[in-house]
Amino acid sequence: MAKVVDATGEPIPTSSVLMSSAKHIEIKCMSENVEFLKCKKKDPNPEKCLDKGRQATRCALGVLKDLYQRCKDPMEAYVGCMYYYTNEFDLCCKEQQAFEKACPLD
Repeated sequence: MAKVVDATGEPIPTSSVLMSSAKHIEIKCMSENVEFLKCKKKDPNPEKCLDKGRQATRCALGVLKDLYQRCKDPMEAYVGCMYYYTNEFDLCCKEQQAFEKACPLD
Protein backbone atom coordinates (compact mmCIF):
# COMPACT_ATOMS: atom_id res chain seq x y z
CA MET A 1 0.00 0.00 0.00
CA ALA A 2 1.18 3.53 -0.75
CA LYS A 3 2.29 5.61 2.19
CA VAL A 4 0.94 9.11 2.62
CA VAL A 5 3.55 10.29 5.14
CA ASP A 6 7.05 9.22 6.14
CA ALA A 7 8.19 8.17 9.62
CA THR A 8 8.53 11.81 10.70
CA GLY A 9 4.99 12.68 9.60
CA GLU A 10 6.04 14.63 6.52
CA PRO A 11 3.91 14.09 3.38
CA ILE A 12 5.32 11.92 0.61
CA PRO A 13 4.05 13.58 -2.60
CA THR A 14 3.68 10.49 -4.76
CA SER A 15 1.39 10.62 -7.79
CA SER A 16 -1.41 8.80 -5.94
CA VAL A 17 -1.18 11.21 -2.99
CA LEU A 18 -1.18 14.27 -5.26
CA MET A 19 -3.99 12.96 -7.49
CA SER A 20 -6.12 12.13 -4.45
CA SER A 21 -5.59 15.59 -2.97
CA ALA A 22 -5.62 17.61 -6.19
CA LYS A 23 -8.99 19.29 -5.60
CA HIS A 24 -7.95 20.42 -2.12
CA ILE A 25 -4.59 21.69 -3.36
CA GLU A 26 -6.29 23.51 -6.25
CA ILE A 27 -8.59 25.40 -3.89
CA LYS A 28 -6.19 26.12 -1.04
CA CYS A 29 -3.09 26.90 -3.11
CA MET A 30 -4.66 28.74 -6.03
CA SER A 31 -2.97 32.08 -5.41
CA GLU A 32 0.50 30.50 -4.98
CA ASN A 33 0.07 28.44 -8.15
CA VAL A 34 -1.25 31.39 -10.16
CA GLU A 35 1.71 33.55 -9.08
CA PHE A 36 4.14 30.78 -10.03
CA LEU A 37 2.53 30.35 -13.47
CA LYS A 38 2.53 34.10 -14.07
CA CYS A 39 6.22 34.20 -13.23
CA LYS A 40 6.96 31.28 -15.59
CA LYS A 41 5.02 32.95 -18.38
CA LYS A 42 6.77 36.28 -17.83
CA ASP A 43 10.29 34.84 -17.65
CA PRO A 44 11.20 31.37 -18.98
CA ASN A 45 14.45 31.41 -16.97
CA PRO A 46 13.77 28.80 -14.22
CA GLU A 47 16.01 30.64 -11.76
CA LYS A 48 13.73 33.68 -11.73
CA CYS A 49 10.77 31.73 -10.35
CA LEU A 50 12.41 29.56 -7.71
CA ASP A 51 10.89 31.52 -4.84
CA LYS A 52 7.37 31.34 -6.31
CA GLY A 53 7.89 27.62 -6.92
CA ARG A 54 8.95 27.10 -3.31
CA GLN A 55 5.84 28.93 -2.12
CA ALA A 56 3.59 26.73 -4.26
CA THR A 57 5.35 23.58 -3.08
CA ARG A 58 5.23 24.67 0.56
CA CYS A 59 1.49 25.31 0.23
CA ALA A 60 0.80 21.92 -1.35
CA LEU A 61 2.83 20.06 1.29
CA GLY A 62 0.99 21.99 4.00
CA VAL A 63 -2.35 20.95 2.52
CA LEU A 64 -1.24 17.31 2.41
CA LYS A 65 -0.11 17.41 6.03
CA ASP A 66 -3.35 19.06 7.14
CA LEU A 67 -5.50 16.56 5.23
CA TYR A 68 -3.60 13.64 6.71
CA GLN A 69 -3.99 14.99 10.25
CA ARG A 70 -7.72 15.65 9.84
CA CYS A 71 -8.73 12.66 7.68
CA LYS A 72 -6.08 9.98 8.09
CA ASP A 73 -8.13 6.82 7.51
CA PRO A 74 -10.23 7.99 4.54
CA MET A 75 -7.17 9.59 2.95
CA GLU A 76 -5.11 6.43 3.33
CA ALA A 77 -7.94 4.35 1.83
CA TYR A 78 -8.32 6.70 -1.14
CA VAL A 79 -4.58 6.98 -1.76
CA GLY A 80 -4.24 3.20 -1.46
CA CYS A 81 -7.00 2.68 -4.02
CA MET A 82 -5.49 5.22 -6.39
CA TYR A 83 -2.09 3.56 -6.02
CA TYR A 84 -3.52 0.08 -6.62
CA TYR A 85 -5.51 1.15 -9.68
CA THR A 86 -2.79 3.43 -11.11
CA ASN A 87 -4.64 6.69 -10.42
CA GLU A 88 -7.89 5.67 -12.14
CA PHE A 89 -10.49 7.90 -10.46
CA ASP A 90 -13.37 5.84 -11.85
CA LEU A 91 -12.28 2.79 -9.86
CA CYS A 92 -12.02 4.64 -6.55
CA CYS A 93 -15.33 6.53 -6.35
CA LYS A 94 -16.35 4.96 -3.03
CA GLU A 95 -13.04 5.92 -1.39
CA GLN A 96 -13.14 9.38 -2.96
CA GLN A 97 -16.63 10.05 -1.59
CA ALA A 98 -15.61 8.93 1.91
CA PHE A 99 -12.50 11.12 1.77
CA GLU A 100 -14.38 14.19 0.54
CA LYS A 101 -17.08 13.64 3.16
CA ALA A 102 -14.47 13.47 5.94
CA CYS A 103 -12.50 16.42 4.53
CA PRO A 104 -14.92 18.55 2.52
CA LEU A 105 -13.66 20.93 -0.12
CA ASP A 106 -13.69 24.46 1.27
